[in-house]
Amino acid sequence: MAAKKPKWVIEKEQAKRENTRETVWLFGLHAVRDALMNPAREKLRLIVTKNAADKLSEAIAQAGIAPEMADPRKFTAPLDPQSVHQGAALEVKPLDWGPLSELALGGAAGVPRVVMLDRVTDPHNVGAILRSAEVFGACAVVAPRHHSAPETGALAKTASGALERQPYVQVRNLADAIKELQGMGYLVLGLAGEAEQTIEEAMEGRRDRPVALVLGAEGPGLRQKTRETCDALVRIEFAGAFGSLNVSNAAAVALYAARP
Repeated sequence: MAAKKPKWVIEKEQAKRENTRETVWLFGLHAVRDALMNPAREKLRLIVTKNAADKLSEAIAQAGIAPEMADPRKFTAPLDPQSVHQGAALEVKPLDWGPLSELALGGAAGVPRVVMLDRVTDPHNVGAILRSAEVFGACAVVAPRHHSAPETGALAKTASGALERQPYVQVRNLADAIKELQGMGYLVLGLAGEAEQTIEEAMEGRRDRPVALVLGAEGPGLRQKTRETCDALVRIEFAGAFGSLNVSNAAAVALYAARP
């Protein structure tokens, strides 16, 4: 008689099967075009209007996928009615970027930079952060699997193609991921409005080091465990004593301030 599997093994296998079944519907011309042209993206089903098919003809041919034609008045893709789909929707499997330890090594672009998000759940914010991360050459954007924005059509549309090129890695535990980066020589800076030193001050004499910038959700900010795990808390230099930046704007400013 075969030994009974431990509960944790069964749960792990169930989670793996669940992940295998999970798919995402991308929508909008930019997001669909970039996904079609990404060889790493597993594409399952494409629904387009005649107008969208004409605009995406080159990408459709490159992907080698047979589109399903839809009437613009009765667009059949299972999207939220509020979605601005522009006549194009593509069902895909989520991207697998591999382990953070490999991504964080950086490439030929220079000294690595990583963005870490603590409970940032708005897909529009995460999409905008992916765009900024791509512009400033970050190795990855890292978020916990729970209490963060999953890979969705809304996120992809806001990212305007960056989701296909900029690694977005969701980890089991953010504090453990921070410690992993610290073990690789990363300086981990958590953004907090009340911090005494600015990003520039913390970076003085350290611009040749790998750096991870940790941003929390607007309002609650960084969790206590996250704060305690960071090497230092820093703030963005500001001109007045009022106002605050949206988290996606803060990420862009922080990446610029922490550039090598």
